[in-house]
Amino acid sequence: MIADWIATHPTMAKLTRSTYPAPVFPEKILQFGTGVLLRGLPDFLVQKANAEGRFEGSIVVVKSTDSQTDEFSTQDNLYTVAVRGVQQGREVSENTVVSAISRVLAAQTQWGEVLKLARNPKLQIIISNTTEIGLNYVEESIFQHPPQSFPAKLTAFLYERFRSVGGSKAKGLIVIPTELVTDNGLKLREAVEKLAQFNELGKLFTKWLKFHVRFCNSLVDRIVTRPTDEARQTLQKETGYEDDLLTFTEPYYLWAIEGDDRVRQTLSFAGPSTPQIIIDEDINFYKERKLRVLNGTHTLTMPLGYLLGLETVADEMRHPTMSKFVESLMLNEIVPTVPDYDTPGMDKAAVAQFAHDVLDRFRNPHLDHLLLNISLQQTAKMQARNVATLQRYYEQVNAVPKLMALGFAAYLLFMKVVREETGQFFGEIALASGGKLNYPIRDDKAGYFYGDWKTVKDRVPVTVQAFVKSVLSDVTLWQADLTALPGFTDAVAQNLNSLLTAGVAKTLEKAVA
Repeated sequence: MIADWIATHPTMAKLTRSTYPAPVFPEKILQFGTGVLLRGLPDFLVQKANAEGRFEGSIVVVKSTDSQTDEFSTQDNLYTVAVRGVQQGREVSENTVVSAISRVLAAQTQWGEVLKLARNPKLQIIISNTTEIGLNYVEESIFQHPPQSFPAKLTAFLYERFRSVGGSKAKGLIVIPTELVTDNGLKLREAVEKLAQFNELGKLFTKWLKFHVRFCNSLVDRIVTRPTDEARQTLQKETGYEDDLLTFTEPYYLWAIEGDDRVRQTLSFAGPSTPQIIIDEDINFYKERKLRVLNGTHTLTMPLGYLLGLETVADEMRHPTMSKFVESLMLNEIVPTVPDYDTPGMDKAAVAQFAHDVLDRFRNPHLDHLLLNISLQQTAKMQARNVATLQRYYEQVNAVPKLMALGFAAYLLFMKVVREETGQFFGEIALASGGKLNYPIRDDKAGYFYGDWKTVKDRVPVTVQAFVKSVLSDVTLWQADLTALPGFTDAVAQNLNSLLTAGVAKTLEKAVA
């Protein structure tokens, strides 16, 4: 038993450069974000390239959420990526110690050190991963210490870079946002340009920004999670060291980056040994395929699965009724709407194959992909991932997508705020044991729904109908009037009323029968 082994091994060495000596490389990448996705994909790929002698560069990470960086510093910025799963019928089990991160700086307390890095002549690349709303333009001074928004922080950094290199063409940078936002590079560029204008940074800076800083649209695709306590203990027994930054991920990965020859030359961590890193002048096919099939399915199924009492994506796929819902929704209502290029590798067959690969990835028993983590900024995700899919379905079929309607109704129920505490909003689900569980609603629109849900009366269908119509007609939420889709409002309202009266399990069973 693991517990018995731990009891007989009370002390264990921490993963550090003393226990795991690693080379030190020049700092070539600045990364905004410390999340598991960045650790399990870009940072992991840089580590692989360093090991093969193809990049020989390290990453400086900026943490904006708080000033605590001890989890990194106590391990000398080392961590383990544990890859587990099945790929092409082969069981994959691989541990990689990532030593590519040189430093982690807290923006709140070390902003001067961040700006100092702008003067580093070896710096080539900036990577980011904030939330979907993290790329939004906020009108503010970039001369705060630090600026509040990510685009303002980036603008301040680029301006310091410009001043230090005298507008040199050779010292321009490649900026690659990895947020799951359509045209993320273009959106970030637009925000930076607006901030440059608002802060009156001058024509020379604007010119340098335009011609020598390349903002690349990009797409990342890899399921990366934090391990459970049991999985952590198992791996620590396997490796012989403690690792508080242990990161679990699947074998599959894709990083598609929109770029030209300059981008290919700079991103030398991409090469023949990593065909999953795609650098092309048009990556729209890969973006649409992933956004609609994988992310869209997550967003439409997460609320239903969580309200059903499930905790992870793998739990959904083990549940006989929920798994049918996930598969039918993806294959029958989402996949047919994904645009294709009618060329090998970018056609309908490629979309269908990707969907089946995604279902296999969802079933991966080694990953504990928490449904509650998927719920972050659920409203923004629903708009970005599923509104276009819904509209395309109507264009093709001219009928209500029944499973999408149920998924949307479950989303509305998930957004039912039952209480607020110091600006934090909470929903509630009934447990099989008879108790109740409160869960956080981490969504910028939680307050909006807190007010609207007060208009709904228990077991009064007309109030449910009015609530659904109000939400679906809100163009500020969806960038479209969803009540214009024939029958969709009625279908969502009927499903929501059933969820409220008959319960989640019975409503789901009826939908997939």
